[in-house]
Amino acid sequence: MLYVVLVCIVLVYGEDSSDDHTALVSFLTGIVSDPEHVLESWNSTGVHMCAWKGVECNTARTHVVQLDLSGNSLQGTISPALSNLSYLTVLDLSDNLFSGHIPKELGLLFRLKQLSFSSNVLEGDIPTELGQLNRLVYFNVGSNRLEGQIPPSLFCNGTSSLQYVDLSNNSLIGKIPLWDQCELLELRFLLLWSNKLVGQIPPALSKSSKLEWLDLESNSLNGELPIEIVKYMPRLQFLYLSDNNFIAHDGNSNLTPFFASLVNCSKLQELEVAGNSLGGEIPSIIGDLSTSLVQINLGENHIYGSIPPSIANLVNVTLLNFSSNLLNGSIPSEISQMRKLERVYLSNNSFSGLIPSALGDIPHLGLLDLSKNRISAQLGNCIALESLNLSQNLLHGHFPVPIAKLPYLQEIDISSNQLTGDIQQFLQVSPTLKHLNISFNNFSGTIPNDGIFKSITVDSLQCNPGLCGSLSGMPPCKKKKKLRSIIMPVLIMLIGTPIVCCFAYPLVLRSRTRQKSEIFGEDVSDDEEQDTTRSKYPRISYRQLVEATGVAYLHHHAPMKVVHCDLKPSNILLDKDMTALVTDFGIAKLVKGGDGRGSEDPAKKHLFSTSSTEGLLCGSIGYIAPEYGLGRHASTEGDVYSFGVLLLEFITGKRPTDILFQEGFNLAEWVKSLFPNKLEPIAQQALLRFPPPCTPVYSTKIFQDVIYEIIELGLMCTQRSPSTRPNMLDVAHEMGWLKQYLSNPSTLPI
Repeated sequence: MLYVVLVCIVLVYGEDSSDDHTALVSFLTGIVSDPEHVLESWNSTGVHMCAWKGVECNTARTHVVQLDLSGNSLQGTISPALSNLSYLTVLDLSDNLFSGHIPKELGLLFRLKQLSFSSNVLEGDIPTELGQLNRLVYFNVGSNRLEGQIPPSLFCNGTSSLQYVDLSNNSLIGKIPLWDQCELLELRFLLLWSNKLVGQIPPALSKSSKLEWLDLESNSLNGELPIEIVKYMPRLQFLYLSDNNFIAHDGNSNLTPFFASLVNCSKLQELEVAGNSLGGEIPSIIGDLSTSLVQINLGENHIYGSIPPSIANLVNVTLLNFSSNLLNGSIPSEISQMRKLERVYLSNNSFSGLIPSALGDIPHLGLLDLSKNRISAQLGNCIALESLNLSQNLLHGHFPVPIAKLPYLQEIDISSNQLTGDIQQFLQVSPTLKHLNISFNNFSGTIPNDGIFKSITVDSLQCNPGLCGSLSGMPPCKKKKKLRSIIMPVLIMLIGTPIVCCFAYPLVLRSRTRQKSEIFGEDVSDDEEQDTTRSKYPRISYRQLVEATGVAYLHHHAPMKVVHCDLKPSNILLDKDMTALVTDFGIAKLVKGGDGRGSEDPAKKHLFSTSSTEGLLCGSIGYIAPEYGLGRHASTEGDVYSFGVLLLEFITGKRPTDILFQEGFNLAEWVKSLFPNKLEPIAQQALLRFPPPCTPVYSTKIFQDVIYEIIELGLMCTQRSPSTRPNMLDVAHEMGWLKQYLSNPSTLPI
C-alpha cells in the first residue's frame, strides 16, 4: 500500500524538482515507524513537497533548503539519497530513533551549514567524508552509539567555519585530532564528554580564542591541567575537565598555575575538575577568579591543606563541592559571606572543630553535606535547608530540635555520631521531612508509631542501645536484667581480643624469630657497658603502638625528644606475652629542646646521634622520607612518613620495595592513584587477611570503614611536603578513635 502511495506521489509531482522530490521519497521509504503521524502530509496527494512537515524550500519552491524532523520519535535508517538535496543548508534529525550508519554520501552536501543527528541510536564510525563539508557551522552527533576515532578531516579541512561541535556521549576512541597546523578560529563550543578519548588536550586548541564552552569530562585524557590553553580563552564560560586523569603542575603538587591561568577568563561561570588525580593545596588566588562563577567542583581529588579565606570573594557561587579530598583544618567562617550558596559539599575530608554559626544565615542554602569529617559542634538555623547530612562526625549532646523543624527540610542524616536524647523529640519535626537517619548514636526511649516513624526502617535506627519498640528488627521494650550488665563486658572482651590479634599478629610475626622476650633479644654477652647502653632506650608497649602514642611520646613528651629514623616492620618485635615493642634505635636522633620537627630553627635545638651513622641517609628503602634524599636533617615528620608507609603496607599487604620494583613508583603513590574510588579490591583483600569476628555486633561495613580510614591516614602521613603531614599526636588521636569505634561502633563515627 505504501508503495502505491509513493508511486502516486511521483506521478503527481513529477514536474517539481525531480531530484529533490525523489530524494525525499527515498528517505520516506527508510522510515519504519511514525508514532506521532508527522509524515502524514508526505503521503497526501495534492500537497506540494514544500508544504510537507519539516520541509522548507527556497523562494521559488524548486529546491529543499531545510529538512528538520527533530523530536518526532521517528524510527528507521537515514537514506543516502538525501545527498541529492544539493541546496540543503540544514539537516536536523535529532531526538529520534534512527539507527544504522551515517551515510558517507552526505559529504556531498557542500552547502550544508547545520548537521544534527544527536540523540538517536546511530552506530559505526563518523564518516571521513563529512570533513568535506567546509561550510559547516554546527555539527552535532552526540548521544549515539558511534565508535572509532574522530576523523582528522573534521577539524583540519582548510576552513575554520565550525562554531559548534558536539561528539559527546558516544564510544569514540583515540586522541583529539587537532594538529598544530589546524585552526578552528571560530570555534565557540566543543563538547567531547563521555567518550573513551586518550592523550593530552592538543595545544592547537589555544588558537580557538573565541571558545565559550569546553567539555571534556568522563574520558581518559591525561597530562597537566591545560594552563597554556585556557589562558588564551578570555570568553570561556564553562570548563568541564572532571573524571579524567589530569594532574597538577610541579609533580602534581601545585594548583596555583592552573587557577592563575583562569583569572583572565572574566566570564567564567562553571568550573569542574572533579574526579582526577589532582594534588596540591587550594591556592588563595582562587579568590581572584571571575565573580560570574556560579559553580565550582574540585571533589574526588587528592587536594590537601585548608580552604583559603579568599574563597569568600566568589560571591555569586551557588554550588561549592570540595568533597572526597584530603582537606583539613576548620571550615572558614568566610564561607558565610557567599550569600548565594545553595549547595555545599564538604564531605569525606578531615575537617575538624566547629561549624561556623554564620553558615546558618546563608539565605538560600538548601543542601549541606559535612559528613565523614571530625566536626564536633552543631549548626545554627538555615531557613531554606532541604537536605542536611552530618553523619560520621563527632557531634555529641542533644540534637537541636529547631533544626528538624525547618519549614522546607526533607532529609536529615545524623548517623554515626555521639548524640543523645529521647527519641520522642523527633515527633516534632517539620511535616516536609521524608527521610531521617539517626542510627549509630546513643538515643533512647520507645520508638513512636506515628509522625516520621510511620515510614522509617530499622536501618535508620540501628545501634542506638537505648531504643526499643515494636518496629521490626528492634528489641521490644522490657525491663533490663542484671545479667545483661554482666554479659556485655564479657562480649566486648571476647570481640576485642581477636581484633587486636588479627590486626597485629600478621604484621610482626616474621620478626619474632629474630628476638625473644627482651626488647633487644636475650643477653649474648655479659658486657656491663653494653647492657647499660641498651637500658637507655625507651620501651613502647603494644597498646601504645596501636594508638600510635609510643612514637608520639618519643616526639613530644620524652625528656629528650627522639627521632627513630628507621620505623619498619622488622623493627617491631613481640615478646613472650605478644606485646609489640619498637626496637633498633641504632640510627635514632636525640633532640635537645623543641619538639623534633625539622621545620624549627636549627639554632634553637641541638641534634646529635646515638651511633656512628651521623651524616648517612636515615632509614630503609621504601620507608625513608623523600626529603631525606634531598639532604634534609632527620625530623619527626620523617618518622610520620615511615609510620604512614607501615599503615599502607599493613592494609595493602604489599611491601614498599615490591611496589618500587613492579609498579615503577612508591607504595604511597600507588595507593594515592587508587584513592578514593578504586580502593575496594584492596579493602576486600584486607578483609580476607583479617576477617571480622563472627558476631552480630560487627559487620563487614564497619571493618571496611576502618580500612578506608587507615588508608586515608596513611596517605596524609606520606604526603611529599613535610609541613602538610600530621604530627604523631594527631595520628595517635586518630588511631584511638578507630580502636574505640571497633569496640563500640555506636559511639564514634568514621
